[in-house]
Amino acid sequence: MSDMHYIYGFHALNARLRQSAASIQEVYIASGRQDGRVRDLAKLAEAHGVRVIPMDTARLDGMAPQGRHQGVVARVSAALPHVTLDDVLDTLSESALILVLDGIQDPHNLGACLRVADAAGAHAVVAPKDRAVGLNATAIKVACGAADSVPYVVVTNLARALREMQERGIQVVGTDSEATQDIYTADLSGPLALVLGAEGDGMRRLTRDTCDTLVKIPMHGSVESLNVSVASGICLFEARRRRV
Repeated sequence: MSDMHYIYGFHALNARLRQSAASIQEVYIASGRQDGRVRDLAKLAEAHGVRVIPMDTARLDGMAPQGRHQGVVARVSAALPHVTLDDVLDTLSESALILVLDGIQDPHNLGACLRVADAAGAHAVVAPKDRAVGLNATAIKVACGAADSVPYVVVTNLARALREMQERGIQVVGTDSEATQDIYTADLSGPLALVLGAEGDGMRRLTRDTCDTLVKIPMHGSVESLNVSVASGICLFEARRRRV
């Protein structure tokens, strides 16, 4: 069973069912749950021939770190499926919250960003295919399970992907130390994609030009920049705070 593990949460399960249902052995749902999201997930699983099993919440808690499973867990093959942006956006039941990473080269930073995205409830992490580290074994290990719980979307053309989000009503907000507006006063309402670049270089010019607006994180000490995972956490949790 070493090649099997658990993924959890509605977004991760919906994306896996749509893209690689054959990799799912079983879906476990908290006993007694009959709400619409659970019914839709169960219907999708059954349509793909995946067995759905009711299970006590206590047992689900043991399958997911700190019990953060939303009442749904799946036992799957360790191989990660390909997920598209449409796969994610078409399954959302709330306003989108997307983390976009432009040019991250360090797998430890990518893994940490995935953990932050999971903690903040982001619906996906989007990154370009080229000039980026990719979801390798180191990034997956550092992510501590978030590589499964948060869909990781690789796009060929990042600027085009941002425009596609804009066409679907998602505001694209980029981070730039030279921006005149800070993250705490910016309009973060509605569907949102937060774009962060690599340390030092920041976003590429075309990425920056595609953003609807630019914001900065106010710096009050002597350092000029933050680690990208720290900056991601600040931005994502500020966006999440506005939704509470």
